[in-house]
Amino acid sequence: MTFPLNPAPSAADSPAPAPESGHGVSVLIPAYNYAGYLERAVRSALAQNHRPLEIIIIDDGSTDRTPDLGRQLERELPEVRYIRQPNAGLSAARNAGICNATHPFVAFLDADDEWLPGMLDTIMAEFARQPPSTPAAACNSYRIDPAGAPIGEKKTWPRGDRFFTAGDILMKTRFMPSSVVVRRPAFDSAGLFDTTLRSSEDRDMWIRIARDSPIRYLDIPLVRICRHDRNMSRNTARMLAATRRVREKARAGGVIPLSRAGFWLRVLAVDHFSGAWMYWDEGRSLRAIAHALLALALWPLPLDYRDLHEPPLFRLRAAARFILQSPFRKPHG
Repeated sequence: MTFPLNPAPSAADSPAPAPESGHGVSVLIPAYNYAGYLERAVRSALAQNHRPLEIIIIDDGSTDRTPDLGRQLERELPEVRYIRQPNAGLSAARNAGICNATHPFVAFLDADDEWLPGMLDTIMAEFARQPPSTPAAACNSYRIDPAGAPIGEKKTWPRGDRFFTAGDILMKTRFMPSSVVVRRPAFDSAGLFDTTLRSSEDRDMWIRIARDSPIRYLDIPLVRICRHDRNMSRNTARMLAATRRVREKARAGGVIPLSRAGFWLRVLAVDHFSGAWMYWDEGRSLRAIAHALLALALWPLPLDYRDLHEPPLFRLRAAARFILQSPFRKPHG
């Protein structure tokens, strides 16, 4: 079978119609050379109480032992299906999963992440409380290291349960892919993942899904996000280029009118500030300072720190930290 690789597939390439009723969930686990993590992710999905449930492993041309492990899990576990395709990227792997899903809800779980017990029960119970027009629901998450130990997070402002609009997600990434469950009909209007994006493809998708109706968010950490040296988010230059592309797509698509110049300046400011933190984490202090100062120049007025899930005066405090600590910080590598 040939899977669609375009962000806006034709009718022939679109996902098969989902049943009109039912609450089954198809869990999509894309994997590329993540054999060391894959079984842990699969087991965390199987540990959910919610049924019916299918788990689709999409092997994106792995060269490690992922094929052997995927076939073994398919043989041993009736809920698991294994699909292998030539390497085409994360978006194409997720698209293949969507097109092979048989249930009316689609959940995303990266191969190096884990769900906590009760994650699906919580999300599906929230869908039952919301109108059918709610296209997706997500929960909070926290980070772990490869050994499974929690990673300390910087102090942020609690968000609470809420709805996120397309504009909210355009302003800032609000949740991780592994925390999202989508009603399959949402892909009929939003299309599939954009295969030209090698990062931030999830943010692009959530913006497109939320254009029609906002996404429900539960401020409950039910997902463990593994941080390691192979995470895509560690490539700052690629992340910033993809963020710019997502921003340009949203602007061209009229998600927020161009006449709202203040909104777009705030989006630019937040994106550059995020880039400053990523460069700082890489040990590239001068680039971090440059992006932090550019963020302040683009929007010198205070931002709503509560909406952005940040401490008060977070940009000024970060810029001061970068400048004061930079002479004592050594670049990585």
